[in-house]
Amino acid sequence: MSQRPEPLFPLFAGLETLDGVGPKTAQHFAQLHVETPRDLLFTLPYSGVDRRRQDTLKDAVLPATLTVAVTIGAHRPPRNKGGAYRIHAEDSATSFQIVFFHARGPYLEKLLPPGSRRVVSGRVELFDGIAQMVHPDFAVPEEEAGEIPAFEPIYPLTSGISQKLMYKATRGALKRVPEMAEWIDPAQKARAGWPDFGEAVRTAHDPQTLADVSATAPARERLAYDELFAHQITLALARQRERRKKGRVTKGDGHLQARVLASLPYTPTWAQSRAVAEITGDMASPQRMNRLLQGDVGAGKTLVAFMALLCAVEAGGQGVLMAPTEILARQHLEGLRPLAEEAGVVLEILTGRDKGSERQAKLAALARGDIQVLVGTHAVFQADVAFADLRLAVVDEQHRFGVRQRLELGQKGDRADVLVMTATPIPRSLALAQYGDMDVSVLDEKPPGRQPIKTALVSTDRLDQVVERLRAAIGEGRQCYWVCPLVEESEVSDLIAAEERFKRLRAALGEGVVGLVHGQMPPAEKDAAMQAFVEGRTQVLVATTVIEVGVNVPNATIMVIERAETFGLAQLHQLRGRVGRGEGASTCLLMYQQPLSEGGQQRLEVLRETEDGFAIAETDLRMRGTGDLIGTAQSGVPRFRVADLERQAGLMATALSDARKLLADDPDLTSDRGKAARMLLWLMRQDEAIRLISVG
Repeated sequence: MSQRPEPLFPLFAGLETLDGVGPKTAQHFAQLHVETPRDLLFTLPYSGVDRRRQDTLKDAVLPATLTVAVTIGAHRPPRNKGGAYRIHAEDSATSFQIVFFHARGPYLEKLLPPGSRRVVSGRVELFDGIAQMVHPDFAVPEEEAGEIPAFEPIYPLTSGISQKLMYKATRGALKRVPEMAEWIDPAQKARAGWPDFGEAVRTAHDPQTLADVSATAPARERLAYDELFAHQITLALARQRERRKKGRVTKGDGHLQARVLASLPYTPTWAQSRAVAEITGDMASPQRMNRLLQGDVGAGKTLVAFMALLCAVEAGGQGVLMAPTEILARQHLEGLRPLAEEAGVVLEILTGRDKGSERQAKLAALARGDIQVLVGTHAVFQADVAFADLRLAVVDEQHRFGVRQRLELGQKGDRADVLVMTATPIPRSLALAQYGDMDVSVLDEKPPGRQPIKTALVSTDRLDQVVERLRAAIGEGRQCYWVCPLVEESEVSDLIAAEERFKRLRAALGEGVVGLVHGQMPPAEKDAAMQAFVEGRTQVLVATTVIEVGVNVPNATIMVIERAETFGLAQLHQLRGRVGRGEGASTCLLMYQQPLSEGGQQRLEVLRETEDGFAIAETDLRMRGTGDLIGTAQSGVPRFRVADLERQAGLMATALSDARKLLADDPDLTSDRGKAARMLLWLMRQDEAIRLISVG
């Protein structure tokens, strides 16, 4: 299995094996991420030009691309070098000019001899009331008019690649598509009315009308589904392999959970209770848990996670909560300490700061089982960290943790269950693309007592008023965040640098009041500046986006975000969630620079209208597309060549259930359809999946 099937060899050969593609052209193709003929199959036309023949240009709405038969008239060479060379042409009802620049007369006399009949096709525009076709795309004798495609596909290009070359290369790649058995569920295929793979890819490259270029055309939809299906089979295989891993039955009796619940000043939301039930249900099963806990800012994920950790302790085991940074780990510790005290559970922290004998003592206590719940950073991965009986690992902020770390963590415990928490509300289609291998619990209600945050839009020219407002808030003992878009004054950027803003605010508000944190600082300095703000020694924290995740300062009630229009919606929503965590009414000021684009204004208004992270994420996806939304931070989402996650969310859901069903019926992909699915995995470069099958 770990060898690519022979019928696919021609599709994975070098591009130079195609007619008309040399080493130089192959380098140009690489700009389009096209490295083999296979990649050309999935580089589809995004538009097309209708070149069906018209009788005349007479009533055409110009400018337009038109194809007509004409009688060629007189040639008028240019008066000065490099001027326009004009040729008179008459169709059945009107006359127009064919124009060339930098043309050689003898060549044109041969191409379009006066008195001859020709079919010409190209863009026609009006200049000074005269219709002109400048540099026709086609000019052929009438008997050769069949060479002009009725509908010409338009491909994405890059420098060094022309439409003609792209057309020729894609035809070459299409000739290499082998006969392959069907991998899509027959009922699904019939219901959707999809063609076979070979027919689909040929049709997609040979559209007859603009409708054939749209994402909903059956051939395109089928190819999009193939991509999503291959991706979901890969995730399902990873999930199946996790599932096969024997977990351990971890059942608590609920006595520790009951103590904590009794001590809370409020009742958990229904969503929280449901999530705890889902998680503890998974822990009690003999398979390994691999669950994602998705909750908006302030939805109470920490309580849910702690309930799960208590379940591990009740069963006689240990739990670990991993955070991406030292500061977040300390915050979890602060947040959990009162709950742990109510439950009478031993809670400890392990980070890179722990050194020498102190670290040794912690490691020994952990190995003996004296520490029941450990909070830590990636320092927990180090080889000398051993647990007495690790039952549950909770990982905070998924996108800082790849799948690999999830697995490493699982290895620390003998078959430990894994729960991943993320505060980024992800639209369902993306969640399926990114976490299709996991089960998902969603917290979609806010616990009682959370203060709503007032959001206002302010133009940057009202900066002084904003500073006055901060002064008043500081006077009342409140704290404020001030988020800047970029660090370093770069020539090109008119974005005000954090350094500059820090100096100006310090001058306005006084020494010792303002702190600064940005990405270029050494980690120790960053931690110290954050700590000073957390402990209330500084009142204003000027920061780049390093604060978006998880920082908890209940006394902070104002969030100023400068040049808010340059941020993504999801990011703005995360930043805003840093205030509104305490008693005081909180405000988020989105400062924008005039003039705002229409899209920029819409984005900021969405934030003003709603605090629902899922609604915001859906809007963000609609407005910006997946590529931007996911950004580099969350590169867990694959780049699809044909599929469009925004418009084809339904296909993704179908692909997920279909992939899971296929593997449930045929876990080793050995049936006829299973073998076809293996072929699909090779075709879609899902080498990881193939490794999982051959290992599995």
